Amino acid sequence: MSKRGRVLVAMSGGIDSSLAAVLLHEQGYEVIGMTMKTWDYASSGGTKKETGCCSLDSINDARNVAVNLGFPHYILDIRNEFGDYVIDHFTNEYLDGRTPNPCVLCNTHIKWDALLRRADKLDCEFIATGHYANVRQENGRFIISKGLDENKDQSYALWGVSQASLSRTQFPLGHLRKPEIREMAKERGFMELVNKSESYEICFVPDNDYRGFLKRRIEGLEDQVKGGDFVLEDGSVVGKHEGYPFYTIGQRKGLGIALGYPVFVTAIDKMNNRVVLGTKSDLVRNGMIVKNLNMLKYPELTAQPTETITKVRYNDEGTPATIEQFGYEMHVYFHEGVHSIAPGQAAVFYEGNDVIGGGWIMSSFNH
Repeated sequence: MSKRGRVLVAMSGGIDSSLAAVLLHEQGYEVIGMTMKTWDYASSGGTKKETGCCSLDSINDARNVAVNLGFPHYILDIRNEFGDYVIDHFTNEYLDGRTPNPCVLCNTHIKWDALLRRADKLDCEFIATGHYANVRQENGRFIISKGLDENKDQSYALWGVSQASLSRTQFPLGHLRKPEIREMAKERGFMELVNKSESYEICFVPDNDYRGFLKRRIEGLEDQVKGGDFVLEDGSVVGKHEGYPFYTIGQRKGLGIALGYPVFVTAIDKMNNRVVLGTKSDLVRNGMIVKNLNMLKYPELTAQPTETITKVRYNDEGTPATIEQFGYEMHVYFHEGVHSIAPGQAAVFYEGNDVIGGGWIMSSFNH
């Protein structure tokens, strides 16, 4: 075994995870590559060609890197556990009138656990991924911080990873920027990675049509939910919708409503099968309640107001907020209004570049 240790690298077949494996190999680690197959898109009835991390092309791209550098590569089939947990949660959240974030859930509950179980079987001390983030130990805690490349930073998606998992995790790309990664791939002759397009869709909805996915997944869904009311903030009915699960907070396009001014989805009322519409200003909230917390930097914040920058979605720049923990809930008081806070999405609290912790948004309010 290498003096640096043995590391199991999650390889999706894309440039980032491939270069993570390459860099660790060059640093003297004994690298083992692992590609996780999470989903067979053909089984969903979609029309688009299978792409992304689960496609045969991506698996072959990952294996080619391993063969080129002479380290082992395995395929780990986690379709059953992924489907039971991530996809069931995805559909249930929409049926509850919420907007799920399956990628965060997968990182937290599926991929890290699956990697660590296989790492133990392969006697690997560490696991590694191609995320643009950093991890360090401080005061007995393992803390995630932003990657150097602000445009690619993925710390938002990692708030739920446990301390035990972080203690064995490496992020080789955390101190690098995307252009540097592309240049490194060119220098090493991996042009197929440089020219490969990146996928930003949910892996099991590669055509980006979550409504079609829900209809195929749940037989008779349209008949169960169609015909409810579009209502304004004052309760007045202005039309009929196609079914509350097919709308998300902040949505403007595809409503089929003409009121003479722009309207957006401001709330989803599952109990009464209503979709509430309002103006852009009606989307603004300055508070929210977050549950299912995972606090990384400060494990106990109970009744101690803490100043943070809080993100409510992946591409959110973040808003100054005071957070205060009450038992299993975090109450968040934004210093200015925030648009389109969607229950079901992740909220992540930052102190500078460090992730203090995060949780799932349960509701929003104005205070």
